[in-house]
Amino acid sequence: MKGSLVIGKVAGIKIQIHWSFSLLVLWVLLSNVKAGGEITAGLFNVGLVLVLFICVTLHELGHALMAKHYKITTRSITLLPIGGVAALEKMPEKPAEELAVAIAGPAVNVVIASLLWIFLPAETYMEQSAEELERMFNEPSWTAFLLYIWVANIVLVLFNLIPAFPMDGGRVLRALLGFRMTRAKATDIAAKLGQAVSFLFLILGLFINPFLVVIAIFVYFGAFAENQMVQQGAQLDGHWVKEALLTVIHPIPVDATLKTAIDIMLHGTEKDFVIIDAGQVCGILLHSDIIRHASQPDKSVSELMRSDFPVVNAKDGLAETLNVMRQSGLKFLPVLEDHKLRGAISTENISEFILVRA
Repeated sequence: MKGSLVIGKVAGIKIQIHWSFSLLVLWVLLSNVKAGGEITAGLFNVGLVLVLFICVTLHELGHALMAKHYKITTRSITLLPIGGVAALEKMPEKPAEELAVAIAGPAVNVVIASLLWIFLPAETYMEQSAEELERMFNEPSWTAFLLYIWVANIVLVLFNLIPAFPMDGGRVLRALLGFRMTRAKATDIAAKLGQAVSFLFLILGLFINPFLVVIAIFVYFGAFAENQMVQQGAQLDGHWVKEALLTVIHPIPVDATLKTAIDIMLHGTEKDFVIIDAGQVCGILLHSDIIRHASQPDKSVSELMRSDFPVVNAKDGLAETLNVMRQSGLKFLPVLEDHKLRGAISTENISEFILVRA
């Protein structure tokens, strides 16, 4: 995620903090100053936020390590003001595996809360009056600190298990539905319920806490995007790359200049190009790179081409190929068969294929 600072690695997974996280710390300090609190109270609150986000990181690591058990890579865990995001390569498609990955995060918070409960004098709290409890919460102390973190972990468990796809609870719901129906149908039901819950978050956020508004937006668009992705994949099942192949393409020699690509682009419909060297594919030249360097038409395509890209075969499945393209971040790839260039595939053409079939 852009604008993030990597603070370390755990089991090969990057742990990073997004720049916007600093706004949360600043907001906590300013709120303390505005309320007339002392520096000690301000530092106490900042410490609470930092330890809480360590718990959030452990929560996301729970997801990541369970996914790793099923041979699914997690690129990074990013801390945001609204929580953490684990960038899994994909979610498991088997319901039992998705259920395990989804529940692993909240399970970590249950373990943390259980361990904290051992050190908390629970009987003492039960004997105190409401006024005494309120005073204890308002005065910085080690006991209050532990109690806050304990409550926060309980809230994390309950909040994350709300069936608002793509939150943990929504994924648990999809996994449970997946035992009785297709993944596409289960996703559609979970996504629509998630979007309905997002409207509730929005209303509550307008009156209670503005962070809920941000979460509502994340849930609504996250549910829509993932549902669309799964429905597309379902429509592509049983179809092959050769069915949506771009065959009318103009491969460009590696020693050509950018002007060659610009001329073909302006006089035709091609935007991205395959680069060849002695008849072999050696790179791809993307439309975004052409536009970025359009003022330098004499520049060699060998300087601008991308040589690190997945190899796609004409006999590969379209659904699997679309997943490969999403993971690589590339919307255009050359297609080979028997080590020879057969054509190219693009996300745009796959979308056209889906529309035609629909």
